[in-house]
Amino acid sequence: MTESQTAFELLLDIDRRCRLLAADLPSQETRSHSWSGIGFRLAEHWYVAPMGEVAEVMHEPRCTLMPGVKPWVRGVANLRGRLLPVIDLCGFFGHTLSVVRKQRRVLVIEHEDMFVGLLVDEVVGLQHFAQDLLERIPPEASTTSGAAFIQGQFSGDPLWQVFSPFALARAPDFLDVAA
Repeated sequence: MTESQTAFELLLDIDRRCRLLAADLPSQETRSHSWSGIGFRLAEHWYVAPMGEVAEVMHEPRCTLMPGVKPWVRGVANLRGRLLPVIDLCGFFGHTLSVVRKQRRVLVIEHEDMFVGLLVDEVVGLQHFAQDLLERIPPEASTTSGAAFIQGQFSGDPLWQVFSPFALARAPDFLDVAA
């Protein structure tokens, strides 16, 4: 630091040099928008649920059986003092659940006044896709049993279908659990 420079002038000089050496941010056109969701498997089908529609992912809890309900209702579990109804999503769609218990997970859904856990065969973590690769498909074009809850797909190997837990939570068949 020279004698003639004040501390403020030195800071201004450092700021000027930093701005000259700083790399430019990418322009708006070069940035690609990505879509992220929770990837999971039901039988041989791969799905991804939007990040905002899954509150939590947890291991399969112990459930207390409930009388007078459909077979795909596994029971209720205690999740930090709240009763969590656990639904076998494979059973709801007419598939059999995987026999490998340690891979099973529960996707906790909290939407409006609905608080429910969806038991799936496996959760494979966060999946990222380029937003422009999302193919919107009409529900009748889907080949899976949960076609009404499919909002689109990302092609590839495997084919990832975008599954909406919120749409499932509004479905009359899903809400009718009495046997």
